[in-house]
Amino acid sequence: MQLKRVVITGIGVVSPLGNSVASFIDGLETGKSSVRFMEEWTHYNGMRSFVAAPAELKDEKKIPRQNRRTMGRMSIFAAQASEQAVADSGITPAEISSGRTGCIIGSTMGSAKSINDAFEIMLPERDLTRLSSSMFFQCMSHTATVNVAQYLGLTGYLMTSAAACASSLQAVGIAYDLIRLGRQDLFLCGGTEELHPTVTGSFDILFATSVKYNQAPQKTPRPFDKDRDGLVCGEGSGIMVLEEYEHAVRRNAKIYAEIAGYSTFGSGSHMSQSDKKSMIHCMSEALHSADIKPGQIDYINAHATGTPQGDKEEAEAIKEIFGASVPVSSLKGYIGHTLGASGAIELIASLIMMEKGIIYPTLNLKEIDPDCGGIAHITGPVRKEINTVLKNCFAFGGINASLVCRKNIY
Repeated sequence: MQLKRVVITGIGVVSPLGNSVASFIDGLETGKSSVRFMEEWTHYNGMRSFVAAPAELKDEKKIPRQNRRTMGRMSIFAAQASEQAVADSGITPAEISSGRTGCIIGSTMGSAKSINDAFEIMLPERDLTRLSSSMFFQCMSHTATVNVAQYLGLTGYLMTSAAACASSLQAVGIAYDLIRLGRQDLFLCGGTEELHPTVTGSFDILFATSVKYNQAPQKTPRPFDKDRDGLVCGEGSGIMVLEEYEHAVRRNAKIYAEIAGYSTFGSGSHMSQSDKKSMIHCMSEALHSADIKPGQIDYINAHATGTPQGDKEEAEAIKEIFGASVPVSSLKGYIGHTLGASGAIELIASLIMMEKGIIYPTLNLKEIDPDCGGIAHITGPVRKEINTVLKNCFAFGGINASLVCRKNIY
């Protein structure tokens, strides 16, 4: 069977830096941190981290109430990013509803606020009758996928990837595989996430959050830096249109890049600790599937969240495969860790870097930790022709994902 080629023809972003691709990229170019002190979280007993990167919920009432009532915050973000991606790609309503266009949107879970609200409403009197009929649809794990599909009239394959921080990159990888196999012509895919104190709190309990910079929020997170002390949660959505190459050519679509390779593997070693051996395996398999040698990669967009162990293991894994020959940066310093949305949002940024020939640096990387040395850290904007990109996502549960894109279409 001859596998089909897959390209990216549309992008959309809602991020802590703004509700469009343009505002997101402008924030990266100007070195803007979106992290702030969350005063409203301080009444939570036991919380130590009060920093986060919130996005703005904006123009949500443009979504008809019939659709919006089953959407939590994260589904609204996904719907808005999806509309952007569809408009950017130029695909028609007829193509969307043809049955040949699918949707896969990943997230860590359903709407955190809606889940929290449901228990707060129900539990005092254990009264289920107090719950609204639409609340379940906001809470369920596949809420973003089905809400976007209903809103846009998608009738093709509908799936959801729920793999913590690897969710959206897995969504892209699954869509890539299904188009290669000829199951669909197009996919809306990516990820979405929303902030809530219980989300940051779950990382806080694991001692994975940044706690030293509550009074100086824009100095954290600090990927690869010797003074890093943990991650900062963010929110938003990144959605892409993936398309079979010949289908895109026939309609003269703009092509951002071709997906050349993808891999996802489990570490099988520890629930929360990163493991460089499994990272090496994942990146190596992505390169192998793309038929690309390490020296042919022009830029690595690292997962690096600012945790001591995670950054160290990823840096060591990159060093073993690439040495110090390939530029590396992380975008978490600008927008925090958007969890299930991070892979897609950061991949979109990487596509724009390819288009513009620039690498955006790791924000807040002032002094490279010796444990993260031996790789080509980017600490200031670098002009460079970028034809190939490797994007990493490494999640709790030992779930690793790596994806290779190339700009030059052969």
